[in-house]
Amino acid sequence: MYDELTQKDIDKINEEIEYRKAVKRHELLEEVKRTRAFGDLSENFEYKEAKRLKNQNESRIRYLERMVKTAKLVSDSSGADAVGLYDLVECEMLGKVRTVKIVTTIRTDALKGLFGKDTPFGKAILGRRAGDVCRVEAPNGGYDVKILSITKGEDDGSDPIMSY
Repeated sequence: MYDELTQKDIDKINEEIEYRKAVKRHELLEEVKRTRAFGDLSENFEYKEAKRLKNQNESRIRYLERMVKTAKLVSDSSGADAVGLYDLVECEMLGKVRTVKIVTTIRTDALKGLFGKDTPFGKAILGRRAGDVCRVEAPNGGYDVKILSITKGEDDGSDPIMSY
């Protein structure tokens, strides 16, 4: 399995990896050393929490490195009037008008209107044009989406990558 990422996604991931290795790792190791000095390790919650955070950081580094290693590089190849990556799409769904952005999987955040291109919603509208009505299949039966307008966009790097 691989993630389809843009070059900016990969650059942003590499920045996080470097920060976690150069800054965060050192801070967390110092915290482990500091809390270890508190005494009895079997009852030292601060020490256990410091170790948990250190291990979580190392896990995140491994996760991101594996993601970069297995990534497939993609770019937006949509037409000037079709929905593509990083486009703002005004659409009507379930009786409401909403503006959403189509992003790569690592930047998905539906609560902020960022829909991954591999999600059912993203797959349904990707490549469609203003005026099209498309069906989004969902576990509870699905719903129709009408595309009202498309504003072409590009990856400016402002959308954060997901944590896990």
